[in-house]
Amino acid sequence: MHYDFVPLPDRKPLKWPNGKKLAVMLTTNLEYWDQVREDDAPYYPGGPGIVGGTLAGNVYDNPNWTWREYGQRVGVWRMFDVFDKAGVPSSCTMNAKMGLERRAVVDAAVQRGWEIVPHNYVQSDLLTDFFFDKEKEREVIRETLRVYKETTGRDAKGWLSSSLRCTLNTVDILAEEGLIFTTDLLNDDQPYLVQTQSGTPIVSVPYTSEVNDFTVFMRQGMDADGGARVFREQFDWLRNEAIEQDSGRFMNIGLHPHVIGQPFRIRALKDFIEYAQQFDDIWFATREEIAAWYLENHQDHI
Repeated sequence: MHYDFVPLPDRKPLKWPNGKKLAVMLTTNLEYWDQVREDDAPYYPGGPGIVGGTLAGNVYDNPNWTWREYGQRVGVWRMFDVFDKAGVPSSCTMNAKMGLERRAVVDAAVQRGWEIVPHNYVQSDLLTDFFFDKEKEREVIRETLRVYKETTGRDAKGWLSSSLRCTLNTVDILAEEGLIFTTDLLNDDQPYLVQTQSGTPIVSVPYTSEVNDFTVFMRQGMDADGGARVFREQFDWLRNEAIEQDSGRFMNIGLHPHVIGQPFRIRALKDFIEYAQQFDDIWFATREEIAAWYLENHQDHI
């Protein structure tokens, strides 16, 4: 994996379509966790738990598993209702097991015409488990893409690794499989090109671990007002920066149905969307739209 280090001040202005200043992605992560694994290695939870402590992989962790399942049974539908009433789309991610075990949730996103990005095979496994075995990593990615197409009815265009734990081989494999963007890299507020061994570049359209309901609510302990304030602060600064420097930015909010989908938190999402909709220079974009546009126009940027 290689990308050029080009500091923000050294870039040409980034122009979004139709003169928009800020692209906003509201990411709903559709994630499934197995109840147990076959081995007794520590179970990787893929995010903070509601009850502390890590059990062996072959021991069922009831409070944490059922808390996460709340997002699939209840929380995600609350989120979909907020998006529907506001008339804005969500850019969803989906691990393969979600399509196999919780098909109704994925179908609801597909029926709405929303973007869905492959998000590894199952949330409790990581690509870094295969850091020294590129072919095994390729197998996991290919199986994920196979289930994705079977579930969504279309070929995937991008990728997000579980917990963003990719390897140095991941983007090369993605390019070889025909994908055009990765969401794993956290190092920018604009897209850029990642070079690959195949010679076909991949567009980086970053996810976020900062403006993320795990961080805001679970790690920092904010309430709905505090969460909405964080979202607005990020939005305002990026938008003003884009206007002052005449160069577009993008903003992502990472959302998990078992976290933001709780009744006492969901208002943070509703309030933020209502706030952002006041501005006519905002683009509620998909990652595929951003990546495709960037591949056509990036020569004017870097």
